[in-house]
Amino acid sequence: MISNIAEDEDKWLAEGIAGIQHNAFYMHRSLDSNNLREALKYSAQMLSELRTSRLSPHKYYELYMRAFDELRKLEIFFKDESKHGCSIIDLYELVQHAGNILPRLYLLCTVGSVYIKSKEAPAKDVLKDLVEMCRGVQHPIRGLFLRSYLSQVSRDKLPDIGSDYEGDADTVMDAVEFVLQNFTEMNKLWVRMQHQGPGRAKEKQEKERSELRDLVGKNLHVLSQIEGIDLEMYKDTVLPRVLEQVVNCKDELAQYYLMDCIIQVFPDEYHLQTLETLLGACPQLQPTVDIKTVLSQLMERLSNYAASSAEVLPDFLQVEAFAKLSSAIGKVIEAQVDMPVVGAITLYVSLLTFTLRVHPDRLDYVDQVLGACVKKLCGKPKLEDSKATKQIVALLSAPLEKYNDIVTALTLSNYPRVMDHLDNGTNKIMAMVIIQSIMKNSTCISTADKVEALFELIKGLIKDLDGFPVDELDEEDFKDEQNSVARLIHMFYNDDPEEMLKIICTVKKHIMTGGSRRLPFTVPPLIFSALRLVRRLQGQEGDVVGEEEPATPKKIFQLLNQTIEALSFVPSPELALRLYLQCAEAANDCDLEPVAYEFFTQAFILYEEEIADSKAQVTAIHLIIGTLQRMNVFGVENRDTLTHKATGYSAKLLKKPDQCRAVYACSHLFWVDDQDGIKDGERVMLCLKRALRIANAAQQMATVARGSSGPVTLFVEILNKYIYFFEKGNSQVTSSAIQGLIELITSEMQSESTTPDPSSDAFFASTMRYIQFQKQKGGAMGEKYDSIKA
Repeated sequence: MISNIAEDEDKWLAEGIAGIQHNAFYMHRSLDSNNLREALKYSAQMLSELRTSRLSPHKYYELYMRAFDELRKLEIFFKDESKHGCSIIDLYELVQHAGNILPRLYLLCTVGSVYIKSKEAPAKDVLKDLVEMCRGVQHPIRGLFLRSYLSQVSRDKLPDIGSDYEGDADTVMDAVEFVLQNFTEMNKLWVRMQHQGPGRAKEKQEKERSELRDLVGKNLHVLSQIEGIDLEMYKDTVLPRVLEQVVNCKDELAQYYLMDCIIQVFPDEYHLQTLETLLGACPQLQPTVDIKTVLSQLMERLSNYAASSAEVLPDFLQVEAFAKLSSAIGKVIEAQVDMPVVGAITLYVSLLTFTLRVHPDRLDYVDQVLGACVKKLCGKPKLEDSKATKQIVALLSAPLEKYNDIVTALTLSNYPRVMDHLDNGTNKIMAMVIIQSIMKNSTCISTADKVEALFELIKGLIKDLDGFPVDELDEEDFKDEQNSVARLIHMFYNDDPEEMLKIICTVKKHIMTGGSRRLPFTVPPLIFSALRLVRRLQGQEGDVVGEEEPATPKKIFQLLNQTIEALSFVPSPELALRLYLQCAEAANDCDLEPVAYEFFTQAFILYEEEIADSKAQVTAIHLIIGTLQRMNVFGVENRDTLTHKATGYSAKLLKKPDQCRAVYACSHLFWVDDQDGIKDGERVMLCLKRALRIANAAQQMATVARGSSGPVTLFVEILNKYIYFFEKGNSQVTSSAIQGLIELITSEMQSESTTPDPSSDAFFASTMRYIQFQKQKGGAMGEKYDSIKA
């Protein structure tokens, strides 16, 4: 059916074009022979082809353009009186005798154009006559194209200031009146198309009308080009007349398009000065008009205007642009009760963008916009419409992008209230946007109140929100979120220890609500943030008397102990153990022996009760040994207790090689270079001999189990420990002991039961080269090595 109609239209168009070409041929012959009467006859017949009602606007436009091109040639002929011998006034009368009204009016407009150019009559009189006469065609499509032709031929002949056709001072008003009258009539014809023809599909009608909208809009463009229209005339005459037509036509398509045209074609300065009039028309439009887009474009233009020059900003304040826009948006939302939430939020996004560009210093305006948004969202369930949530994210992101400072956003009381209306998923997206803004701008959050406000904003990442269990999250996304929170904690800082301690307490209060999956991510940054404060307070005992208990290392360590204890219940014992050891080291630097001892005790309890995996045990015992070796705060008794525990656990590891390595590592606990008091050569030697026995047992077990004793790596490692303590001056480690160990390794390597291992061989060869090097170097160290045969 549709294809048949299209085929018919193509056929009718072809017939129309053929008719125009046929009559145009004879018209040209008449023009060439200067035969006026014949030229008028054939031109009228040619223009009769435009009387068709069977073509769609698109096809009719093709036909019209063919006729338009021919009329240009006819106009050139009319200009030259010597060719046709008829005065322009007589010619103006003559063409009115054409039989049909449509050809008559096209010819009248063509002659009228020449008539104005001849200046034999005032332009305003001819234009008034033409615009009135065109009322004779009331068919929408034919009438629109006729008036479009009138607009086209007259646009350069309007009696404007500075034009060739300028008359007295009032002629600008005549030009405006002509264009407004033509615009009004064209709009009526355009709107009438909507109600034409029974049973026609609405969609098809709207498509056809859309194709013709530029014909109507051109009038507004012509108006904007009239030099004589100053602000006063625009305010008093042009805008009220145009808006009256827009409101009274009561047509959705026309109202939206014409409001958009007004905003686009007239100057920004005029919009600013007539804001009240323009905005006053918005609530009077049809409820179905997409007014949010119109207002958004208006605010965008005004924003760009404000950004173009600082000199225009006082004008915005003078006309109270923000108040007027805010009020108009409120009225539009009130008037259009069926407006979806996304539409209202889009308007607030545009208003906020306008506010941030025009009044960036007025935070009260920004908060007012957010407050209006909260009011609109109040009483509604959490947003789940993706378009609406996207707009909310845009609304909340705008202040962050403008100020590059979350601290400014934290002062906006309505900011968190808007976030509360987001669904849980979007709430978390917005929280990530906030954190990224802080990281990007390296913003330092420096008070506990601001931290409290910030955590209120990002609570979706800190704890499980109602009805949104953490188990439903994608593992990778969850890790990214929690790592972002961890990085954020490092951005909290204040030079004042009291305030910094308050910040740490605030962070602790919030992250402790995070649940077992979040704590392993969020506790470590809190611990290190607190330890950074401890380092700053090193040496303070906290005996200061004042209204408030001061921040002291002791007080902070108590807080840290409670925090890590919560982590050990998660359970995440390996992490808790590492943090206990970090705290112990900090307590050592603050010279707080009881505190350091307590942290070590907690670490050992975790090791005993919670860490069962053999690999984790090996890592943990080496961490304990390494930390304990660096401690200098302990008295003899406490140090002996802890050292005894460490060596005891080392010897109880599951695998013999692990036992061996842990035991020889313990030798460092009895010989610490920078502490004169800890140089117990005898106990160092006991550890090394014990390690040798374990290494020997490991070899024997390998021989029994696998028939070969395995590589000699453990012996070479112990040999290196012997050499280390030999050089450090431990009298218990003698050159004969080293010599004996070298011989033992050599014989083991030559044994048939030993598994060949290139890495062990290379390690031993390297060790022997080192001994040789020390012997050759001479001096006191060279003498010590003399008796060793490498």
